Amino acid sequence: MIKIPISVLPHGDADSLPTYGTTGSAGLDLPAALSSALTINPGEWLLIPTGLSCAIPKGYEGQIRSRSGLSYKHGVIVLNAPATIDSDYRGEIKVILMNMSKEPFTVDPKMRIAQMVFASYAQADWKLVETLEDQTSRGTGGFGSTGV
Repeated sequence: MIKIPISVLPHGDADSLPTYGTTGSAGLDLPAALSSALTINPGEWLLIPTGLSCAIPKGYEGQIRSRSGLSYKHGVIVLNAPATIDSDYRGEIKVILMNMSKEPFTVDPKMRIAQMVFASYAQADWKLVETLEDQTSRGTGGFGSTGV
């Protein structure tokens, strides 16, 4: 388990820190730091504040993902999922929520709006070559080339 320093911003709520829904959950539920409810109309998206900032250790990222219940029951998704919170970012964590349904959706204060998963990553250093030596049976096939 990694330790992540977290800060509650003035409009945030220390009683609404991200939590795991169950002991086996991969993602922490992120709260909406709102003073009043906001409505997202069908086809619209809004940037929702969480009132939180954190210091993710180097070599890790925070991935922001949709909550399955909001997606399935209400058609509300994280627009750029998975969004990345980089290890050198110290600003507020905000979530772009989009309403894909045909009905307006209301985001209430403290509502769990998304989840954040921490993942390790490796940075790459390009090595320019004339051709790729390690050819595969798939080759350049993509976009449905392996069948239905």
